[in-house]
Amino acid sequence: MKKDMHPKYYQAKVVCACGNVFTVGSTLPEIKVEVCANCHSFFTGQEKLVDTAGRVERFKKILEKKKKMSRKK
Repeated sequence: MKKDMHPKYYQAKVVCACGNVFTVGSTLPEIKVEVCANCHSFFTGQEKLVDTAGRVERFKKILEKKKKMSRKK
């Protein structure tokens, strides 16, 4: 069997943008996430919009273009 075949396994510290910190098993020593079970709308029951890289604005622009195209026809 080859030596050093598997990556090192850590009890990784996971840090969420909401401030929640917990540990999981991972090959990385620390993981940073934007949404966790503490702040995700599915688990909290509250709707919260998370806009990553302007996706909402891009979607709205596409809808506006489609409306303009349908008006011209």
